[in-house]
Amino acid sequence: MQRLLIIGGSDAGISAALRARELDRGIRPTVLVSDRFPNYSICGLPFFLSGEVTDFRDLAHRKAEDIEKEGAQLLLEHRAEKIDAAQHVVTVSTPDGERKEYPFDRLIIATGAISTRPPIQGLDLPGVFLLRWMQDSFAVQQWMTDRRPGSAMIIGAGYIGMEMADALTHRGISVTVVEYAPNVLQAVDPDFGESVRAKLEAHIVKVVLGVGVDSISSKNGRLLATGSQGFHLTTDMVIVAVGCTPMTDPIHGSGIETGVKNAIKVDRSLATNFPDIYAAGDCAETWHRLLGKSTYLPLGTTAHKQGRIAAENALGGKRLFQGTLGTQVVKIFDLVVGRTGLREEEAKAAGFDPMSVDTEVWDHKAYYPGAKKMRIRLTGDRKNGRILGAQMMGQYGSEVSKRIDVFATALYHGMEIEEISDLDLSYTPPLSSPWDPVQVSSQAWMTRWRANE
Repeated sequence: MQRLLIIGGSDAGISAALRARELDRGIRPTVLVSDRFPNYSICGLPFFLSGEVTDFRDLAHRKAEDIEKEGAQLLLEHRAEKIDAAQHVVTVSTPDGERKEYPFDRLIIATGAISTRPPIQGLDLPGVFLLRWMQDSFAVQQWMTDRRPGSAMIIGAGYIGMEMADALTHRGISVTVVEYAPNVLQAVDPDFGESVRAKLEAHIVKVVLGVGVDSISSKNGRLLATGSQGFHLTTDMVIVAVGCTPMTDPIHGSGIETGVKNAIKVDRSLATNFPDIYAAGDCAETWHRLLGKSTYLPLGTTAHKQGRIAAENALGGKRLFQGTLGTQVVKIFDLVVGRTGLREEEAKAAGFDPMSVDTEVWDHKAYYPGAKKMRIRLTGDRKNGRILGAQMMGQYGSEVSKRIDVFATALYHGMEIEEISDLDLSYTPPLSSPWDPVQVSSQAWMTRWRANE
């Protein structure tokens, strides 16, 4: 029987194990899981910490016993320490402190990513937390239960920072967000970020921009943060959310190559530079469908897809990863922001000739109660009228996420913006209009484009 070994028990690793079993019921993949929480939704941590998800076990995509019923062997609290790529052996530390060797015929590395540790003094003080894995969330939860903090500082205004600002406010904690950049949510254009900042401040979240925190210290049982521009703040807890870094410790010295941002270098089949070794998920590079090159863009949706493809190819398949478009969405209080493809400045840097058009439109027929305005920024190529990207903002319930998915689908197929009007999209007055907002925005872009031809 072929020995398929998988390092990592999150999205990519479990997807790989289950796909292998779908393709070959005679194989029993072994999955090394560094903690006790295989296949948990890390994206759900802010909602567990907010109290909206009351039991952390509900974050499991699948229970461990269900995964094992499918035929995968889970080795919990088994951490891969070293990969001998030439000899096909992985050295592992076990829960009892022993070191064991696991041979393999095929290996899939799905170790994920770790929280970036910025150069701030005091990151290891009690009450200062990085948030990436289940154990991190338990530490935050325990601190809030025991200490009942009245205030918190969040360093970083990306997706996790924004969701945690919402989560901690939901818990009745006074929140200050500190961001080094000049605006929040760098994944979208600055004026979209400005709307997000206004939403935060409307919910009594203090936002401090253009400030880098350089030190955290204990002071009278609380935490004192200091930084540039004379910044100082005394608070009860600190969440550090400044991004993530590929977790590649086991490959050190193995000869397995790394690429963009030190992620494991893979081709579109997810193969590394060693035969029989694949990598998938947040530890690996990602091929960008629009840019036509490798990048590093860690997303749960990508990890699930890459895990399946890596497993298929490890078993002799010929599947190619079809690429990412960076499609993302985030809910901040009652505001939802989504994006896909390239922003205008990104498109220019990639050599396109972009033009962006903003449209404000009702999410459904205005005569039906509850209609809300949505804002859509559509970016296309002046040279050929093809879609390059979209950003969208609207109130929770206005289906921002599904509408950004329409643009993502158009991007995937390289559609011209004019073709979006031809799509047969659903309509009923409480939910949309005969011309859906994505089509209204597409028509507005075409009108501007033709006027400038």
